[in-house]
Amino acid sequence: MNQPIDHRVADASDAHETGRPDLSILYPVFDEASNVALLLEQTMKWAPRLARSFEVIVVDDGSRDGSARAVEHARAGDARIRIVRHERNQGYGAALRTGLRAARGRLLFFTDADLQFDLRELEGLLAHTERFDIVAGYRARRRDPWPRRVLAFGWGAIVRAVFGLRVRDIDCAFKVFRREVIDAIPIESIGAFVNTEILLRAEREGFRIHQVPVSHHPRRHGRQSGARPRVILRALLELGRFRREFRREPDSLAAQAGHGPDVLAAQPGDEVGARPAAAPPGA
Repeated sequence: MNQPIDHRVADASDAHETGRPDLSILYPVFDEASNVALLLEQTMKWAPRLARSFEVIVVDDGSRDGSARAVEHARAGDARIRIVRHERNQGYGAALRTGLRAARGRLLFFTDADLQFDLRELEGLLAHTERFDIVAGYRARRRDPWPRRVLAFGWGAIVRAVFGLRVRDIDCAFKVFRREVIDAIPIESIGAFVNTEILLRAEREGFRIHQVPVSHHPRRHGRQSGARPRVILRALLELGRFRREFRREPDSLAAQAGHGPDVLAAQPGDEVGARPAAAPPGA
């Protein structure tokens, strides 16, 4: 992994002329002061090997522990690091939405700030972005406490039963999107339902999803917040609201893009969706 991966198909000067980097790396952050300095150090080490041009966006979701100060210290030495701050904690989905809307890259990648993923494995996802609109990682072996794994299993079963979404690891925070996906869909969830919402809306629009196994490591510093009762309750409420919305929407949404909903079922292997990936910018 010594050479940058060039995902641009436009002229080599295109990124300079438009100011749009090849890759945006997004980190939603809430009380991760013990992780964020090392996170950004590792990011700035490995990102140049993944893309010719990139930006790093940290969305501080009302942290109370000095996370924002750590980010400001890192960005003082590198203008490619950006920070967007929420004055108060709004939720994981709200932070992710803010980051995705602020991103300027042709490819948008997000992961968590808890150092449970290895950024170097992003190369394996980027390799599929020419053919697929979304490349979603799934944890080959999830290294979380067993109660959290049980909750995740139950949540995945509910989402598959209610929506028929056939994605191995819905909430795995290791995903790459082509810019067209995020430009095409609204994002309304402010809580943990956000991953499900994005994938459902993208699938309904006909965007193709490819799934890739990634490593997962135990959290060493800080505390997890995804299993808190308030977070779970908000996700269930958002699921119910979204289910009602989908019922009101005509089943012909996918047909408007030139195909029927039956072809949106999961394909053999790790592919979901039917629309060929859009041509890269400048093609």
